Amino acid sequence: MDIAAKITSKGQVTVPKTVRDALGLREGDQVVFRLEANRAVLARTPDFLSLAGSVAVPASKRGSSWDDVIADTRRQRVGRPR
Repeated sequence: MDIAAKITSKGQVTVPKTVRDALGLREGDQVVFRLEANRAVLARTPDFLSLAGSVAVPASKRGSSWDDVIADTRRQRVGRPR
């Protein structure tokens, strides 16, 4: 489905209500524009909870506390330029 919208002199676009409703967007939500060839795709920015579990934790780190992980990371970074 294609829905037209105009760009203002300030480069702003009002996201049509049908699109906002379809994506579940509300005032203050953030979106991303992904450039694909000759088009831009508007997508809802994933929230933190939806990303949970998307990163695999190495077996050596499973069961470690955050303090242990941070301390280990700092030890590994010693002497490395930032």
